[in-house]
Amino acid sequence: MSWAGGAFGARALCVLADNASPMTLDGTNTWVLREPGGRRSVVVDPGPALPAHLTAIRSVAGDVAVVLLTHHHLDHSEAARSFAESVGCGVRALDPAYRLGSEGLGAGDVVAVDGLEIHVVATPGHTADSLSFVLPAERSVLTGDTVLGRGTTVVAHPDGALGAYLSSLDRLHALASAHEIASIWPGHGPVIPDALPALDHYIAHRRERLEQVRDALATLHASARDGEPLDPDTIPRRIVELVYADVDQVLWPAAELSVRAQLEYLRG
Repeated sequence: MSWAGGAFGARALCVLADNASPMTLDGTNTWVLREPGGRRSVVVDPGPALPAHLTAIRSVAGDVAVVLLTHHHLDHSEAARSFAESVGCGVRALDPAYRLGSEGLGAGDVVAVDGLEIHVVATPGHTADSLSFVLPAERSVLTGDTVLGRGTTVVAHPDGALGAYLSSLDRLHALASAHEIASIWPGHGPVIPDALPALDHYIAHRRERLEQVRDALATLHASARDGEPLDPDTIPRRIVELVYADVDQVLWPAAELSVRAQLEYLRG
């Protein structure tokens, strides 16, 4: 399935960055939000510092009121400061290190610009500073990397935490169940028109992977009791070889970080 961004609903335009990779899928989705008839826009995740991408954002964003960040990873935040400085606005983020100006951003905040309302939801797990942004007028949520348009999200130890991530998925699921959100506008990959089944899949997949890791760990310990040496430092890699055997090996380093997060969760 190819993805090129574009207009969604009455208030959103996705500008796709040219930074495709196995981890970023088709590239980073930069979202330009504006209330119909509004003068100013909000830019979410300016993305990588690619001149052509920043020019494309400026060409559609017009007068920018503020830049918002879903989280600190460079494919989302690298260009935030320079872009904001070029258009004369601030950057709001949960992590103070990524802000420009005095305003932060956190759970329960409402960003209002010319009639546009963006409600901030804390969704830590992929990173400690991950946020999602609900547009009530569209019944849509911008999820950054918490939910992707294709595949599933890496929760990488140590910044990623599986317990927090599962709670964040439950939080989004509750919003979908209450019909407060109907679609997902992700940080990578295509828009998901039906939020609830996608979140059902994400939760089930994460629980299934957790059971697979638990079973693989038990297998390794059983082998150790039978005399096969078990080096604790190699356990995550050996679990990857068992659980992620069907995954492209180029993704195994990321999978190993995810396994480390799952082992940390299992240790309680």
